Formats: sequence, structure tokens, C-alpha cells
Amino acid sequence: MKGLPLGIQDFRKLREENLLYIDKTQDIYRLIQSGYYYFLSRPRRFGKSLLVSTLQEIFLGNKELFKGLWIEDKIEWVEHPVVHISFNAIGYKDLGLERAIEERLGDIAVEYGLQLEKEGVAPKFTELLKKLNESTGKKVVLLIDEYDKPIVDYIDDLETADHQRNILKNFYSIVKNADPHIRFFLVTGVSKFSRVSLFSDLNNLRDITLSPKFSCLAGYTHEELFHYFSDRMDLICETQRISKEELASRISQWYNGYSWDGKNRLFNPFSILSYFADEQFSNFWWQTGTPSFLIKLLRKGMHFHLEEVEGGQDLFESYTLDNLEYRSLLFQTGYLTIHSVEDYGLYTLGYPNKEVRDSMYRHLLGAFRHAPTADTQPLVVKIKKALDAGDLDRFIRLVNILFDTLPYQIFIEDREAFFHAILHIALNATGMFVETEVSTAKGRVDAVIHSDETIYVMEFKLDESAESALRQIREKRYGSKYLGRDKEILALGINFSSELKAVAEWRAVNYEELLVEG
Repeated sequence: MKGLPLGIQDFRKLREENLLYIDKTQDIYRLIQSGYYYFLSRPRRFGKSLLVSTLQEIFLGNKELFKGLWIEDKIEWVEHPVVHISFNAIGYKDLGLERAIEERLGDIAVEYGLQLEKEGVAPKFTELLKKLNESTGKKVVLLIDEYDKPIVDYIDDLETADHQRNILKNFYSIVKNADPHIRFFLVTGVSKFSRVSLFSDLNNLRDITLSPKFSCLAGYTHEELFHYFSDRMDLICETQRISKEELASRISQWYNGYSWDGKNRLFNPFSILSYFADEQFSNFWWQTGTPSFLIKLLRKGMHFHLEEVEGGQDLFESYTLDNLEYRSLLFQTGYLTIHSVEDYGLYTLGYPNKEVRDSMYRHLLGAFRHAPTADTQPLVVKIKKALDAGDLDRFIRLVNILFDTLPYQIFIEDREAFFHAILHIALNATGMFVETEVSTAKGRVDAVIHSDETIYVMEFKLDESAESALRQIREKRYGSKYLGRDKEILALGINFSSELKAVAEWRAVNYEELLVEG
């Protein structure tokens, strides 16, 4: 088996060291043949940099690196001058963005034996493209990776972020007029800032972020997983004594589900490589970058219902520094993905998989409770164990602990919202099969939780009574849809006191007995 290219985004290094490469060259060929100017947005650690590196080697004419790959005999191998700028590697934090760009342009000129005389980012960029074209007799291939990093790194510092944006806008403004010198242009990043915000002068830039034709350009398909990782899956199945189908199902549950067209589902490459390296499930992708700013934004707006989020096409076009629309931000950064696309351009977004869902709920719970995430995770595990064991006394004590760290004044100011938010997030964070705000013919029940032995039908009240909660369950017949299953159905009415910031009373009754009471 070939080595795993974990953390390696350099195509040449990957091929020369005989590491595993999932052949995307057919998709890349289609990209090259379909046009000239492209923009692609994908979350971090999703293969963008490797894509750019692969394109660089293709346009440098390095055919020997592509031996055995789909594209090997499909194109005429011609060397072009390549301008490759990765904003993740130019040191703009130390040098300042303008100086860092100018130094990178100067380094590229030296590589081609050129000397630049112009001053300033835009003039120097124009000069480089023109001289490269004239000196080589070939048009230039322009590859920009992580274009938005100098902005995103300062997303919580609006003044600095806007300053960086203006520098980048000036930098990109020359590309259209440099068209006679350009053979191919691709810019990639995580965020998709509106065209007016950054690319107003590039009206020939084709955005392929949501294009069905290029939906699998980055990320691994189900077929690719089975083809390239089959031997490793066989070894894991033998060691863990499970079937290949069961293993594939678990891997899919954890790491599959990303989609940019609502049809094709993709695995996160970094998570898949990390899983096969460690041979155990973990939240690999989340650990590479905790979205602290995003979590704060969600708490500030009291946004926690993220399972089925709807929006139109304009949702993906309205991302600006002064309008950080949380749904757009969640989608672009990979925490939500497209579940479906309906007629008239209505998109439904949701969590892509267990890895993202579980991690998001734990971090949200910590943020809403004003408590460290590290302290929150053990509490969530204890809640799950209490419900699995049917220990409702312990469950109630743990519910009270959930609210201990929340400052009283903050809770009182928005008690209804915090009350429902913390309970919703905590129950979903358990990883159990949880249905919250379940619709029935007569209304919505607050939560239905499925353990191995019991189905809990829960109704929460704030400053009312446990009896009123049970009465609502009975009158609305919230548990009737679960009758006839091989599990006990338990109606649980909980009344929470805003004054005490704790459960004031609760009562649990077998659901069928509760119906008789009525």
C-alpha cells in the first residue's frame, strides 16, 4: 500500500515519494478545457491547495509526474510560465500584506531571470505578467490559493480586515486588463466574498463553487473511497472483526455528506486520511481550527437550530465584511452543507456528518453556558449515560448543572431563549437519536429522545408546572406515534424556575398510563 499523504499538499512531492493520490485529473482536464477564469470556494483542509499544485505541474509541462494518471495521454504537454501565490505562505502578518505580495512577485520574477522595476502591488503585478509572456513566448498561468486568508484572519477586526480587502481588490484589479498575457486563472479560498466587495473588475471570472459539473473536484467520492482505500479497509475489518459494509457505513456517518450541488456527497479528505492513519474515529477536521469567532456570532444571534436551514440563491452571494450572514458563513466554512436544492432555487442546509455535528454542539453548548468546552463534554456524556440507564434523578441534577455557569443577569435578560437553547443543544450534543420540536397533528413536542430501552417524550415549561407539561403531552397525544414499538414510552414533564435557575419540579409517567389518567 502506498503511504498516506497526510498534510502534504505538494503534488510533486506526493508523486516523487510514491504517496497515495486520488486521481482527480479527469475533473481537472474538464476544468482546463471548459474555460479560462475560475473561482472556487471550499472549506479548509478540503484539497484546494493540492488542486492548485496539480494544475501548476500540468502547466509546467511535467508529464513524468502524471504517469499512470487519467490525463497522461489526453493533453499536449506544453510548458507555460506559472505565477503561483499562496496567501497562506507569504508571511503577510510579519511583513504587512503589500510588502509580502511585492516580495512574492519579485521572487517569481527572479525564478524566471527577470527584474521588476515598477513600485506598488498593482503595477508590479502587471509588469510581471507582461514580462513573463514576452520573455517565454507563452501566456501565463495564474494560480491564487487561499486568496481570502489575509481577510479571514482579521474577521473580528473590521478595520484591519477592510484594509486588507482594499489591498487585495487593488491587486486583482489588473487581471482583466492583463487578459492578453493570461492562459488560465484560478483563485481558491474558503470564503466567497461578494463580487462587488473584491472582484468587481473581474466580470469574466466564472464561479464554479456550486457548479454540478465541478462538484467533485475536491473531496473524495464514495467510489473513490472504496477504490483507493479498499486494502486498508480490509485490514481494519479483519482486526476489528466487522464487515466491510459496516465499516463503510461508520466511515460515511462520521466523514461523508459534504455537497455543493445537493446530489453528490463527498468525504472530507483530511478526516479520511487521518482516520486511516490512526484507525480510529475522531473529530480530526474540527481539531485543525476551532471557529471561535463563528461560535461567538451564533451565540450573539441566538442561532442554534442548524439542522434544517433554508435560504435562496442570494444566500451564497451576500457575504461581505459588514454583513456576515451566519448561514452563508457556516456553509462556506464547511460547518453546514447543501442537503437539497428544490425548485425556484430554494436550498436546505444542514450538518454534513457526525464529526461536524457533534463538535458544533459541544462548542455551542460551552458558549451558551459561558463555560469551557473541555468542561462541557464530560457533562454531555453523563447526561447520555443517565438517560440510557433510566436514571432521571441524575438527569435532572445534570440539567441543573447545565445552567450553573450561566451568569444570572444574562439568563434573566433573555431567559426564554437561553432556556430552550441550552436544553436543545445539550440533548443533541449527546449523540443520541434526538428529535427536537417534533411536529405532530396537534402541535410540537419539545423533545423526543430514543435510548436503547426507552423513548422519552419531554415537554419543558418555564415558570409554570410539571403537571401543565404532562397535561400538554396527554392532550396533544405527543407520544402516540411511537406506540407499538418494543420500547417503553415515558412522558417527562419538567418545570424550570427562572428565579432559581434550576428545575423546580418534574414528573415522569408511562405514556399509556398518562393517557388513561386523561
